[in-house]
Amino acid sequence: MTREQFTELVVAEQEALRRFLLTLCCGNRDDADDLAQEALVKAYLASGSLRDVSSVKAWLYKIAYNTFISSRRQLKADAPIDEATNVTDNSLAPDRKYKYQELYAALAQMQPKERTALVLFYMNDYSVKEISAIVDSSEAAVRQQLSRGRGHLRERLKN
Repeated sequence: MTREQFTELVVAEQEALRRFLLTLCCGNRDDADDLAQEALVKAYLASGSLRDVSSVKAWLYKIAYNTFISSRRQLKADAPIDEATNVTDNSLAPDRKYKYQELYAALAQMQPKERTALVLFYMNDYSVKEISAIVDSSEAAVRQQLSRGRGHLRERLKN
C-alpha cells in the first residue's frame, strides 16, 4: 500500500473508525480519539506490508479493535485492587449526556465482545464473516455474540 492509498483510506474511514471506537468506549470521546490515533499510527507503520487492498477496511478495523482490547488489558493491569473502590462511574460523563446516553449506558454494561459484534454489524454494516475476521472468532461465535448482545441490549434498554 502506498502512502497516497493510505491517506485516501484515512480520509474515507476516519470518522467511521472514530464512531466505532467511541461506541466501544461507551461514549468516552477522549479515549476513542486516543485509540483512533494509536490505531492509525499502527496501521501506517504496517501499511507497507499490506498487499491485498480489497480487504483494507476490515484490516483497519481489526487494528482498531486490537488496539481497544490492548488498552483495556492495560487498564486492568495498571489499576491496583485497593484503588478499585474509589473508581467513579464516568459512563454519564459530559460527552455522553446527550443523544445516546441510554444506549451508551446499556452498552457499557455488556461484554466487550458482544458490544463489538453489535457495533460492527448494526452500525458499520459488516457481515458475520467480516466480523469474525476482525475479532479473530468463528462465525458461529459471532452469531452467538450478536444473539446474546441483542437480548442483553433489549433487556437493558427496557429498564
